[in-house]
Amino acid sequence: MTSPTAPFERRQHRTGLPSFIFHPSFHSPTAEREYAPTFEGIDENYDSRHMPDDVTRDHARRMHYAAHRANEAKNVKEIAFWQRHYYTLRDRIVLGNRKLIYRAVRRRLALSNRAEDLIGDCQIVLIQAVAAYNPWLGIRFSTYAYTCLVRALSRMSQRMAGDWLARSLPLDSLPEGEPRKTPEHDTTPTALIRIDEFLREDHPLLSEREKVVISRRFCLSETTDGQTLEKVGKELGLSKERVRQVQASALDKLRKALLDSTKNS
Repeated sequence: MTSPTAPFERRQHRTGLPSFIFHPSFHSPTAEREYAPTFEGIDENYDSRHMPDDVTRDHARRMHYAAHRANEAKNVKEIAFWQRHYYTLRDRIVLGNRKLIYRAVRRRLALSNRAEDLIGDCQIVLIQAVAAYNPWLGIRFSTYAYTCLVRALSRMSQRMAGDWLARSLPLDSLPEGEPRKTPEHDTTPTALIRIDEFLREDHPLLSEREKVVISRRFCLSETTDGQTLEKVGKELGLSKERVRQVQASALDKLRKALLDSTKNS
């Protein structure tokens, strides 16, 4: 086989066919034997474990070769043959590594009642990661895909927080003053939990005091109504003016985080 360090590139010759990572070995005389889409002897029971990395890498190489052959095919029957094998290999990799999704969601958003929705969204992210994975670079697929999933979850959680704030908390009009009354349709736990990513204990954006102030002031806890500056100050042992300053600082951080999220989306 051609050295793993040989040059490669992403290609797509025909509209409607999958793109692929081209490797020089695809043009070698032994390519079809080396990358033949055979599945004999491969264990497909990955209910309790991930697909081994060497199997994932082998599947990915054969998958890209199948897409290459589909793009090079001369007739419809040949195109269909190689395209079918491309999607079969891709789906095997997705199913064999689907536990990465649950691990990423549990770590990032274990307490969110949107976790089930995010799992569905992450299925698409995993499919995209499989299609983009380069098996000749020597990178473990589990490492690559998990990184893609964590980054996607971060973007999703920021967008959800942005949606909630856009509908419920017009930040530009609340630098210091009293929060507006939250609309009835936004008082459900489902709506409130959308901003919980920023209020989680391990999230670094806000200080612990800022998280408490924002939660108390803007009804972000299911057990509390929106409290006045004075009431929050009494609970925390702070003056009304100091609570106002903490609130303004927290809202400013949230604004910047959401603006950055929008620019990077």
